[in-house]
Amino acid sequence: MDLRTKFIGLNLNNPLIVSAGPLTGTGEGMVKAMEQGAGAVVTKTIVNEIRPNVKPRVMYKEKGLYNIELYSDYSLEKWEQEITYAKDRGAVVIGSILGHSASEITYIGKKVESYGVDAIEMSLFSPHGEGIDGIVDSPEGLYVFTKALTESVNIPVIVKLSANVLNIGKLAREAKRGGAAALSGIDTVRAIPGVDLYTRKALLPTYGGYSGEGIRPIAFAALASMVQATNLPVSGVGGVSKGEHVLEFSMLGAVTVQLCSSLMIHGYSHLKTILKELEDLMKNLNIESLDEVRGKALESLLSFEEIPKEPLVAFIKEKEDCNHCMGHCKSACLNRAIIHNDLSYTVNTEKCAGCGLCASVCPEHRISLNYG
Repeated sequence: MDLRTKFIGLNLNNPLIVSAGPLTGTGEGMVKAMEQGAGAVVTKTIVNEIRPNVKPRVMYKEKGLYNIELYSDYSLEKWEQEITYAKDRGAVVIGSILGHSASEITYIGKKVESYGVDAIEMSLFSPHGEGIDGIVDSPEGLYVFTKALTESVNIPVIVKLSANVLNIGKLAREAKRGGAAALSGIDTVRAIPGVDLYTRKALLPTYGGYSGEGIRPIAFAALASMVQATNLPVSGVGGVSKGEHVLEFSMLGAVTVQLCSSLMIHGYSHLKTILKELEDLMKNLNIESLDEVRGKALESLLSFEEIPKEPLVAFIKEKEDCNHCMGHCKSACLNRAIIHNDLSYTVNTEKCAGCGLCASVCPEHRISLNYG
């Protein structure tokens, strides 16, 4: 089995990249990530003008992280030391940068390139603070920024796209036209974590970025759109916490995957856990290399008009012994087609609409959709 991955000319030991965030805010943090198994690291986003962070600024709720943390609070000059520290110890470093004009992005890009990074990831979106609102969803603006940066540096440029847009495929094509070597996405999703019912205040004092388990389906859709829109390599980002997630991203076309939230909760060593899970899963599925399955799931994605209209209804397997879960399927049945008697559950096929909800809520996977 071979997890080695070639991405934008970089030879990585595996496809796991620690994304821009608190864990890669120092040279020491980047080195620790590499020591625990990362194939590469992306620096915390580097900006030209430092803004102070607030306290508190990160919270965990319902399997997701919410943060109102801004960019790196290190100066450009300080980042030279941090990047040098990581590079001297063998790290593969991608510099995340953000600028508010084409001239500013090229200035930061040239600086970071001179510090020795292997590639640059151009960030465009922040759900709080100073997101480049006019560029995030502007194809022409994205093209201008990308072209300016790619023409000013001699290392690969990755453009990181946000899901908070109308047409991510169109943006992907403009990034390619501007000279991007690769795409990444998604960034955090704009969110409010909740309200304290007793104080009647929001749990965080401003809109923040939501990451973790909840955004993975959004990331899947964005990834598929980016891959289908261009032939650029894509680094999938959002909700990676298990080996199976890496394989899912790969089957949807990702060359690498980025993660941060699960490591913030479980520690850098969780990288080793994910890699072990990935290796075991690939062995069980007789997959020697991720190249074998990359993009394979895209073949099953159809337009709505192309989906065949099949006369399917729910079927309960081994129903005589099906009485353990207190009737999740019956509660979820939209057409009241599932009937409970003293010993089991049965399906009234005349009422069943074949929606599939019952099959997905069954904890024992006893329900399938068959031809009626």
